[in-house]
Amino acid sequence: MRAAVPRILLALDRRERIVLFGDYDVDGVTSLALLAETLRAYGAAPELFLPLRMEEGYGLSRESLARCLEQHRPQLLVALDCGTASIVEIANLKRDGVDVIVLDHHQPSQSHGVASEPKSQLPDCVAMVNPKADSASSFHYLCSVGIVFKLCHALLKTRPLPGFDLKSKLDLVALGTVADIVPLVEENRLLVQRGAIEIGRTSRIGLKKLMQVAGVRPPISPHDIGYRLGPRLNAAGRLSTAEKSLRLLLTNDEEEATALAIELDQQNRARQEVEKQILAAAVETIDKRFDPARDAGIVAGARGWHPGVLGIVASRIARKYHRPAILIGFDENGVGKGSGRSIEGLNLVDALTRCVSRDCAIEKFGGHEMAAGLAMREENFEQFAEVFGRIARESLSEEALQGRLCLDHELPFRDIDFEFLRCHELLQPFGNANPQPLFFAHAVEPVGPPRVSNQKHLVFRLRQGNQHRRAVYFDGAANQLPPLPWDVAFRISVDEYNGEALVGMRIEAVRAAEPVLNAGVRIA
Repeated sequence: MRAAVPRILLALDRRERIVLFGDYDVDGVTSLALLAETLRAYGAAPELFLPLRMEEGYGLSRESLARCLEQHRPQLLVALDCGTASIVEIANLKRDGVDVIVLDHHQPSQSHGVASEPKSQLPDCVAMVNPKADSASSFHYLCSVGIVFKLCHALLKTRPLPGFDLKSKLDLVALGTVADIVPLVEENRLLVQRGAIEIGRTSRIGLKKLMQVAGVRPPISPHDIGYRLGPRLNAAGRLSTAEKSLRLLLTNDEEEATALAIELDQQNRARQEVEKQILAAAVETIDKRFDPARDAGIVAGARGWHPGVLGIVASRIARKYHRPAILIGFDENGVGKGSGRSIEGLNLVDALTRCVSRDCAIEKFGGHEMAAGLAMREENFEQFAEVFGRIARESLSEEALQGRLCLDHELPFRDIDFEFLRCHELLQPFGNANPQPLFFAHAVEPVGPPRVSNQKHLVFRLRQGNQHRRAVYFDGAANQLPPLPWDVAFRISVDEYNGEALVGMRIEAVRAAEPVLNAGVRIA
């Protein structure tokens, strides 16, 4: 940070050509928007650049840099949410007289030195502002937009801007932080909590229009960001270019904002359809050969799978089979791009590093402990799948491979009321590393058959003793219900039904009720 701030201020004073080079996901787009607005407040006019996902791939690729240099001829390039692993590319930029600052949160590349101990490799740039470049850093939980927020704060502390309200920009920080599924711990909790308030009262006309099409209204929760706003902002970058999402966040034109919000909503629906088709194909392929007693990891691939949605599908596969999963889509030339999602116990980036050390022909990869992307040729697919499976087996214990729900507390129906909900809400914001409490109720029965909603959800009236509760089991229609009575795992929230505010129950799982051994003890 001490190197980044004076270099940026020098560029402002010299009126250098500054290019902000971002990523096409929500974290990257919000990072671009936040730093652009801050630099514009200083009187600068930075160029904003986003790579084309399909044609150029992630980050500082050779193709995207060639286009960026041709269009903008930067003197200072600030890489946002990318760049940590771009050792060769940044060396080439330096050779061409371009200074580079990296603001990122991805893991550095690893090399094996003496005694095969992994060592981080970092590019030679003006400043590497990445907590993960320092194992002793206490800020590993920040995503890129959180790091950009810190940079903007440092700029303002060094050179104040009277009247510039950085706190009002926390709407962008909350969007990127929740959408990138980083841990909601330490300062991230404060950034998201305050940022959610800023989203609810935002002056961004584009974000207001997006909230309208997504059916989101204050108070804003992480669930609203993660499942309604985030996917719509991500949709453009997944299927084409993220430029529309960036324009939506920055525009002051109401007509343009309305058109962009509608278009992002439509692209999100198209993304859902593509995702649905690939998921069905992937499950069909996996079920033909998956052996839960043998396989500790899943690798699937096919020609024509759209790389923009493979991360979402990999996440669903990982949850369905409780295995780390990597999905790869190949084009007509056999060039493959893939995404992976992991389970607790397997660091994906470390696993891919070990794949490379065992002569797997992965052309490039990067990401986080739980999510990663990679590129490879189709002819190397089978070898990679075999090696990744072996590494997953070496890394994961039998216990780690057993899918299970970790219940926080048994909560009888009689104890569920608004006072309990008020205390529950003090634990917000919920998300990665701060999950919403998962409760458990014993020996409940439905009062009559469930109502099916949208052909996939089940709506119950449940009874425990003389206490009744309305409960929704999302995607429950696809599951076989066990014999009565039931034990149910559930979460609670405010539920509006027929104009009345209730404490709602969202069922996560149902099993046949287990017998009671003695007071407070049940068979696991």
